[in-house]
Formats: sequence, C-alpha cells, structure tokens
Amino acid sequence: MPLKEIKEDLQKWKDSQVQGLGDLTLLRCLSHLLDENRIQDLSLLYQLLSRVECGVQVLLQHWIEYIKKFGSTIVVNPEKDKTMVQELLDFKDKMDFIIDTSFMKNETFIVAMKEAFETFINKRPNKPAELLAKYADSKLRAGNKEATDEELEELLEKIIIIFRFIYGKDVFEAFYKKDLAKRLLLGKTASIDAEKSVLSKLKQECGTALTNKLQGMFKDMELSKNIMIQLKQYMQNQNIPGNTELTVNILTTSFWPAYMPKEVQLPLEMEWLQETSKNFYLSKHSGRKLQWQSTLGHCVVRAEFKTEKKELQVSLFQTLVLLMFNEGDEFSLEEIKIATGLEDRELRRTLQSLACSRAKVLIKYLKSREVEDGDKFSCNEEFKHKLFKIKINQVQMKETVEEQTITTERVFQHRQCQIEAAMVRIMKIRKTLTHNVLVSELYNLKFTLKPSELKKKIESLIDRDYMERDKENLNQYKYIA
Repeated sequence: MPLKEIKEDLQKWKDSQVQGLGDLTLLRCLSHLLDENRIQDLSLLYQLLSRVECGVQVLLQHWIEYIKKFGSTIVVNPEKDKTMVQELLDFKDKMDFIIDTSFMKNETFIVAMKEAFETFINKRPNKPAELLAKYADSKLRAGNKEATDEELEELLEKIIIIFRFIYGKDVFEAFYKKDLAKRLLLGKTASIDAEKSVLSKLKQECGTALTNKLQGMFKDMELSKNIMIQLKQYMQNQNIPGNTELTVNILTTSFWPAYMPKEVQLPLEMEWLQETSKNFYLSKHSGRKLQWQSTLGHCVVRAEFKTEKKELQVSLFQTLVLLMFNEGDEFSLEEIKIATGLEDRELRRTLQSLACSRAKVLIKYLKSREVEDGDKFSCNEEFKHKLFKIKINQVQMKETVEEQTITTERVFQHRQCQIEAAMVRIMKIRKTLTHNVLVSELYNLKFTLKPSELKKKIESLIDRDYMERDKENLNQYKYIA
C-alpha cells in the first residue's frame, strides 16, 4: 500500500466518521501495514492520527483487535503446536519493535498489548503453558549450540515474559519440573548458571511457592555429590574390589516429580554395590527410607566387538539386557524377561532400541520393527560405528502421550486440593463471608477458576461440615470450627 493510498484511506476514514464506516477503512489500512511490517508507514499513520480528535484512541482499539486476531491463529490451531512458542516470541518481538519505533513508545499501547496477549494466549487453556515449558527445556539442554550465554539469557527473559501472560502457571511448573529433573539426573543441562537464572526469574514472578521445590532439586544434586565423595573414600579404605563404578543421587521425594518404582533383577556386583551405598548412607542418616528408582538409572557400558571397542551410553534397563550377552550368545524374549525382571512392555521397548535402531548392537532374528513373541536376540559382533562414545536412545526416558496425560491429571488433582485448602484457610480467618467476596479472595491462585468448579467445591465443603450457609442470607457462608 503506497503512501498516497494511506493518505487517501485516512481521508476516507475522516470523511466517513459521520456515516460510521471509518473504522473498517482504518482497520484495513492498519492490518495491511502490520502484516507487511511497514514500519515507516506505521509511523506516519500514528503521526497523522495524532492530529485527529480521538484518532490515536481508535488506532489503539484496532491495534488490540489485530493482536487478538493474529495471536489466536497461533494458539488455537493444534497443527501449530510445534512452532507455537517460537511464533509467539517472534510476534511479541515484532509488536515491541513497532511500539518503540512507530508508536513513540506510547505507554497506553504497551499496556494494551500485554492485555491482548493475555486474552488470546489463554483461549486454549493449559497447552501454551506445557509447550512453553518444553521450549525452555529444548534451550536449556546440553547440545543446544544455537546461542551464546548472552543470547540464551536474553531468550530466557523473553520466555518469562510469555510466562507472565499464562493463567495456568501450575501446568508450566509441572512440565518444567519434570524436564528439569531429566536434565539434572542425566547430566544434560547446558548451563547451571542459566538454570539458576530461570529459577531467579520465576521466583520474582511467582514467589517462593513455585521455586522452593525446584531449588530443592539443585540442593539434592549438590548434597549427592558430597555423599559420593565420602562413599568412594569409604570403599577405597575398605579395599572393596570390582570393575563397576556407582554414582547415586539421593532425591527428596517432595521436591521431585513422582516416579513409579519398578523392580528389576540386578547382576550380583551391581546389587552388592547398591546395598553397600544404601548401608553407608543410612549409617550417616538413620531413620530415613530409601526407595530405588530404576527407571532413572543410566550407565556407560564398555563393549568389545570383533574389530572395535566402544563406550555405550545406555539406560539401566538396556544395560541389564546387554550384560546378559557376557553369559551367552543367544537369548529369547522370554529368557531375557525372566533374567532381567523387566515388565513386558518396558522390555519390548528396550529391545527395540537395541536391535531396531540405527545403532544395532543386538541382532533380532525375523527382521521387523516390532518385538514379537518368540523373537530371539544375539550380540552383533560385526557392529561398527564412526564414534567411540555412542548414545543409544533411552526409550524409557522419552515422554509418551500417556506420561503427558498423567502429568496433566496430577496438576488438575492438585488444583482441586489447592482450591479446597484455600477456601478453608480463608473461612477460618474471616469466619463469615459472602459468596462474591469468597470468590474474589480465591483469584490469587496460580490458575483460572471456573464458576461451576467453585460451586462444586463449596457444596462439597458444606456437605463435609467445614462451612455452612447463613440461614437468613443464603448468599453468605459461615465457618464451622
């Protein structure tokens, strides 16, 4: 749209105010300029409208409409989930730049933009929060070579800005916590400084309620390092033999995501080391209970093939399968299942990663992508790879749709407990409250509340004698001591 056409459209807008058609003309003009990122023409548009009575106010309204409409196309379409966060960041950068350069850093436009982002980003509850946490994980993982430390810090600041707009902050917390746990336990964090920077920013946004558990995870890792130094010194002093090195992370249950324990059959040497480390820890911290989490274990296995020596970076489950081939040349699915103690589904996924991936360290008879009943496996003696250290896909650590659903369900269950706890706490302090005041007190929670959910919770608390309705005013509640 040339400058001459802009002026003509603006003149039409001024002339058509009497007829009530001018807003449509201005919206068409503004949308066109924003779509094409016409910064100079947007500056001219702003300057011209500044000379018209209420011109800037009308521009502001259309600016808000444009942001909501364009932003909604990013958020509500599931097909854009893979690129949603990057598109949101790019869109926010673009709007910021236009305010700075074309709209003279007008504070009213800045506030309106924030409100518009908050509106459209929450049209699809919970999903933007989940995807934002995953995007942060992808940038904080080791192996991310896209940015320098300064660029990463700048990106993290932008992620936190998007985080501010999201109502379901507890969903972000749940997925971020789960991914942080993987980064810490697998040693895959790109920068501890960057990790702690995120915690600091989250603390500023939400207070210690959100970050206490995350900070506890880092504290556990530091304490575990010190315990391992003491354990290795103890084992050296005891002249304990063996070729296996063991590192144990002691995790405080309340800080970390919930994991389902899975029983497995460990080789005698690993079992003995596990028992030794357990006894050593309990001798220093009596009265505590340890529960081993085999799903989180990972190992480095030294392997000798016919022509090459390799180091395989694998999960504990993969390790248990590989070590069997020190004792024999060929094993069936059922034999491996009995020897390792792995449940059927986990075993099939593990064998699939060892025999059907690009790095085929095992040979599966009957060539197929799936592991079937009756399949037999042997060591691939002819295995070759250009790298010495090879990471074989750790199947059990990959997030499945089922795991995503479980994480989301846990968030919702926790929300129900939070709502009830908050209601009881408020009523205990205030003793008597009207319905509207009680509802307004609850809006400090980290998520949006639906009126229907609140009504159910109130009825539930009344049924359980935590509170009662005032007999003379049914819109008022009383706390029952």
